[in-house]
Amino acid sequence: MVLYAKQSHAQATSAESRIDRTTIITPHIIPRAEHTLSRAQVSEYALKVLYRLKEAGYEGYLVGGCVRDLLLGREPKDFDVATNASPDQVAHLFRNCRLIGRRFRLAHVHFGRDIIEVATFRGAHAENEGEAHSENGRILRDNVYGTTLEDDAWRRDFTVNALYYNIRDFSVVDCMSGMDDLRAGLLRLVGEPEQRYREDAVRMLRAVRFAAKLGFRIHPESEVPMTRLGHLLSEIPSARLFEEVLKLFMGGYAVQTFELLRHYRLFGHLFPDTEASLTRQRAHFPLTLLTHALGNTDERIAQGKPVTPAFLFAALLWEPMRQLAEKKQAEGMSEIDAMQLAAETVVMRQVTRIALPKRFSVPMREIWAMQYRLPQRAGKRALRLLAHPRFRAAYDFLLLRAAAGEEVQELADWWTHFQETDGSGQQTLLGTLVPSPAKKRRRRRAPRGRSAGQAAPE
Repeated sequence: MVLYAKQSHAQATSAESRIDRTTIITPHIIPRAEHTLSRAQVSEYALKVLYRLKEAGYEGYLVGGCVRDLLLGREPKDFDVATNASPDQVAHLFRNCRLIGRRFRLAHVHFGRDIIEVATFRGAHAENEGEAHSENGRILRDNVYGTTLEDDAWRRDFTVNALYYNIRDFSVVDCMSGMDDLRAGLLRLVGEPEQRYREDAVRMLRAVRFAAKLGFRIHPESEVPMTRLGHLLSEIPSARLFEEVLKLFMGGYAVQTFELLRHYRLFGHLFPDTEASLTRQRAHFPLTLLTHALGNTDERIAQGKPVTPAFLFAALLWEPMRQLAEKKQAEGMSEIDAMQLAAETVVMRQVTRIALPKRFSVPMREIWAMQYRLPQRAGKRALRLLAHPRFRAAYDFLLLRAAAGEEVQELADWWTHFQETDGSGQQTLLGTLVPSPAKKRRRRRAPRGRSAGQAAPE
């Protein structure tokens, strides 16, 4: 397996060892006969990129999650390539290439809807230059290229993501004992854990996501700092956190991810109002609603059905909004005004942590508003609500609330029957409704100096 200068194999792979940048590594080459990864499993477009790099005299490797997943017998979502060619050199080889990124320039090679991401080997900044860190250690600049595969391996986040597939001889190159950790089901950071988390706090979220997705354990040395470094997430741009939250909760393992986020005290740094609502007396209600919502999301993804962030965020932020709306109602505000103010307040507070684009926040708020309209079914209201474009999502959300123990089961059953029956059956159901008491019309006061019955001057 992997050999390290001045280290025995046992030392290199022991639970107590740590790979840091003072360690000299000798990549371990695993020949084709000793691993299960086959070209037949690799995207034809990724192979085209690899072969063209090879023909042009450059190194080219499949790297990261695709290699990891293929070795585990999983189907990769994306195929990424690492090369010693610069982004401009990659762009010169592929007319269908676009260069993106400021923090680190990447080449995207387009094949219709498919994109193969090609990254130049990364390297460390010069010692006299530092790594452009903030005071807390976060990397501000990350645009230094490496010259060797070993340079690039140091910049990978986890050892299981530092495995490379070499198209020249179909071998797997292991620089960081990744194969050992893959077999052991371990997620281990490359380098000193706290330093790596301070460089990029999103690595804590990635650790949780991979642990949930792969069913791996986070190595003890890599998990210990997580519970006390969650505050570093406040330094991450809210737009980037939005993308990370989608990966966390819309990857098919949302329930396990949620549990791990709370276990490592990270969830409260992403959704502080929701975390606060989970600690109150009725905590079992919002917790059950969230568990059901995340479970339904996982089921839909497993069945190949679409899921939307609007519904997900509606569930994640429902309890803070509902509690604030109840408080405003108790202060004398009308139900609908209280809901609208509470929704505005909760969303404004949340977007300071995680960006929420309007294309998702608007339908999310419509789902909330419909929860207050669904009880109003008399006359033609029920038919108008049934025709509302957001009805189905609002109805599904009502079912979640009922399953969580909110006192809306009777209302949910009524709407279920109303949808399942024909026109005459709907009229029968509408006839069973007790009409709401008519609201008294407020009499307009007559202007001063004129009696109530006095006509206004022409």
